[in-house]
Amino acid sequence: MYHKLYGACLQGIDGTLVDVEVDLTNGLPQLSIVGLPDSSVRESAERVRSAIKNSGAAFPMERITVNLAPADVRKEGAAFDLAIAAGILCASGQLKIGGLLERCLTIGELALDGRLRPVRGVLSMVDAARRRGIFHVLLPEENAEEAALVEGMRVVGLRHLGQLLAHGSEDLFRECRVSGGPKESDAARRAREPVYAEDFADVCGQHQAKRALTIAAAGMHNLIFIGPPGSGKTMLIRRLPTILPPLSDEESLEVTKIYSAAGQIGERAALIRERPFRSPHHTVSVGGLIGAGIVPRPGEVSLAHRGVLFLDELPEFPRSVLEVLRQPVEDRRVTIGRARAVFTFPTHFMLAASMNPCPCGYYGFQAETAPCTCRPLQVHQYRSKISGPLLDRIDLHVEVPRIHYDAMRQSGGNVSSADMRRRVEQALERQAARYAGAGIRFNGELSGRLLRQHCRLKPEGDKLLAASFEALGLSVRAHDRILKLARTIADLENSDAIETEHLAEALQYRCLDRRVTGEGVG
Repeated sequence: MYHKLYGACLQGIDGTLVDVEVDLTNGLPQLSIVGLPDSSVRESAERVRSAIKNSGAAFPMERITVNLAPADVRKEGAAFDLAIAAGILCASGQLKIGGLLERCLTIGELALDGRLRPVRGVLSMVDAARRRGIFHVLLPEENAEEAALVEGMRVVGLRHLGQLLAHGSEDLFRECRVSGGPKESDAARRAREPVYAEDFADVCGQHQAKRALTIAAAGMHNLIFIGPPGSGKTMLIRRLPTILPPLSDEESLEVTKIYSAAGQIGERAALIRERPFRSPHHTVSVGGLIGAGIVPRPGEVSLAHRGVLFLDELPEFPRSVLEVLRQPVEDRRVTIGRARAVFTFPTHFMLAASMNPCPCGYYGFQAETAPCTCRPLQVHQYRSKISGPLLDRIDLHVEVPRIHYDAMRQSGGNVSSADMRRRVEQALERQAARYAGAGIRFNGELSGRLLRQHCRLKPEGDKLLAASFEALGLSVRAHDRILKLARTIADLENSDAIETEHLAEALQYRCLDRRVTGEGVG
């Protein structure tokens, strides 16, 4: 007897539908799985055998061949267990399904006693099924809410293989509801607005740093803070999520797919609505940052997709780790090649970083109270840990000085996160109207024709940029990033045109270009 149904596996963060073909023939009892399975898939033979017996069914004493097609795609993970078990039960005549299971996605890991365990990557697998015109899903109960995030799916969660045997797929799907997908009303969105324990109102002074963070959030620009120890660099950046715009429905689905593929979606499966904020330790490896493994999983740059990747104490990261950021920052994706496949992960994030100006931390700051004890060569070597090409990809270089006692003791008058977020939202509304239908949302994404179209300068502005370009020795990339930054500053000021003062402010956020000259010190 022969039977076919649909399973799925992950390829990177994308789901791939797999035909699970089961054939029973006369011969010595044996279960063979073919179709380029990895070890976890081959081991499913023993799990399936025990699960079927412990669910009250009989395991066929025949030669069983399971083919996972297409055969040239490597299959990995335990998500095929349920599909293989259901296929064997159907082919042996123990499960009467009336043809529905053949038009259903079946995924899940089996325990030896027949219980179903959750698997990772369900959201991507179910979305792949929907694109193929399959709208019924059988899967573990713990994954049901995650699968229901895909619009138009009829989802049934099972606790035990015995439920399928007792009811059959027709009965199970008769009462299930159709999932509504990720869309939510404006009222629901407002009711869901997060309440943050931290607020920029708690940060005394540092008005220029707050201004820079507002600009970065309004255009999704990369940013680095340079300042002495204890000046508040980390504290400021950790409050950045409180002023970021919420994720759109499309972005939420993208981010949730990544976390589902990485197995980090959490116990309560729901769309991720807040922008991710990732802050890996400086001991992170290259693989941990960009993704690793025989079948790679998303790294920190992908887990920060549509959010913020914060690298605290940037020079403490190994240079080999920092250098792999060049391509993800510029191309907004990372491609990892393996012997059997090439995987591409999205990496559209805002890079935020902080650093001291030198090893002791006081070069150029606090000359009277804490003079710098570093020699020029030490300062140069410290800053050389961050390559010029990487700094070139950071839009805002901002100095964060030490706070004086009087400013620290002031009560009130500090700009709050709500005020900053209101300005960010107004700037984003201007960008949404400007880029409608252009395929981008933020000024930080401008390039090519769109950059020339929306970042035109007046004659006096062009002269200022030309003089600065030569004086600072800027690259073409830095030139374009200054223009995008000036465009965002203009949006924050509700200006359709980029004025000279907007460009001048954008130019002042290149302090590392200005200070690192000659021997590496200014």
